[in-house]
Amino acid sequence: MHGKKRTVVAVIGGAREDDLAVLALAEHLGREIRRAGWDLACGGMTGVMDAACRGFQSIEGTGIAIGILPTRDGQGANAHLDLVLSTGMGLARNAIVVQAGDAVVAVGGESGTLSEIALAWQYGRQVVALVPAGGFGAELAGRALDRRRQDTVRAAHSVDEAIALLRRIFSA
Repeated sequence: MHGKKRTVVAVIGGAREDDLAVLALAEHLGREIRRAGWDLACGGMTGVMDAACRGFQSIEGTGIAIGILPTRDGQGANAHLDLVLSTGMGLARNAIVVQAGDAVVAVGGESGTLSEIALAWQYGRQVVALVPAGGFGAELAGRALDRRRQDTVRAAHSVDEAIALLRRIFSA
């Protein structure tokens, strides 16, 4: 039996993020993803991932929050996930996170987020960078990572703009 394909947004960003403004953006993003009726996939741990999932779960709606963990035993999973996938793959799980999404939103981030942006680009996923969050997402916004694609990492200057960009991506 086959079900209808659901739209999944992969949210990437720093596990060690402690800037309250960045975490508030991630939480707002999570709420708006759920409000749009999409599922949320992430690395399932702390920081941006926790904030996005917390926002997602804070309102009623359809969809699930999926955490794709680097650990084998589920250790470190945030409390706001509906589904925990323990990979035991360490950072290699970043490839699964970005492949799980129909599009990827970068919220700040350091080297792990940079690797996810690069993987998303190579896998042909559209990447939206939430510019006010800073980090590698903001640094790469508006840029092509290489010549294999004709587009760029899309810059969103607010959560509402990120959602509007995702709507356009999904309707194309």
